[in-house]
Amino acid sequence: MKVCNLQVNGEIRLGISTPRGVVDASATGLCMEDLIAGADRSPLERLLEEEETAVLQNPVFGNVVNRAGKLVCVGLNYREHALKAGLTISPVPALFCKFSDALAPDGAEIRLPEWEDSYDYEAELVIVIGKRAWGVSEEEAMDYIFGYTCGNDLSCRDAQKRTSQWLIGKAMPDFGPCGPWVVTADSFDPEKPHAIKSYVNGELRQNGDITDMIFHCAKIVSYASHYMALEPGDLIFTGTPSGVALEGGASKYPWLKPGDTVDVLIEGIGMLHNKLV
Repeated sequence: MKVCNLQVNGEIRLGISTPRGVVDASATGLCMEDLIAGADRSPLERLLEEEETAVLQNPVFGNVVNRAGKLVCVGLNYREHALKAGLTISPVPALFCKFSDALAPDGAEIRLPEWEDSYDYEAELVIVIGKRAWGVSEEEAMDYIFGYTCGNDLSCRDAQKRTSQWLIGKAMPDFGPCGPWVVTADSFDPEKPHAIKSYVNGELRQNGDITDMIFHCAKIVSYASHYMALEPGDLIFTGTPSGVALEGGASKYPWLKPGDTVDVLIEGIGMLHNKLV
């Protein structure tokens, strides 16, 4: 099942992808938090079968979760990316965080602060946590995942390199756009091949597969849960494949600039689109 948050007349409403298009599912009385908490999905399943419900012609998407909690990120989780960037592959998941105001929806315009210029893109599979996970094993970790979405771990490379901590290069407002869809865990298997790509101004930059991750979703959730309590609606960015500007020192691809568009495509989930201003 593919669900989303919609912006309709100043409200955030639950939406669902149907064979006919995007449908406003607010009449079911459900919201995204209800689904994450394990609410009965049968009203949505009935909506999928209805043919009379009007589809939205130009849907405006909201954030994938209504209340952003933790935005946890995994660095250097694709071997080729780490090697081309000249960075050491960690023996355990390299974790860092963004703040809640980094979350932005599909279609949002993202401002690049003028006091820096080394802005980069990172296409990533993002895990949506479904229930509180604290000290869970790898064997049970997948049971704590509600679903998956597309994400872009926007980065400021010069700031990121100034110290051993990456925080200031990752935590700017709106630097963690996600969406537009959340595909529920029963409809998406991250252990099977799914292409992950990024495009800048329509030009293909990254072209990988999520199965190339060094640490897969169960390991990431389990490991993170031993150091922070993951809560329903928390997001985990799982790392990016090769093809970012950093790997060539911006000599192959220039840094992002105002006016650029970035698209993140993950097969089986959808495409996240944002413009930089």
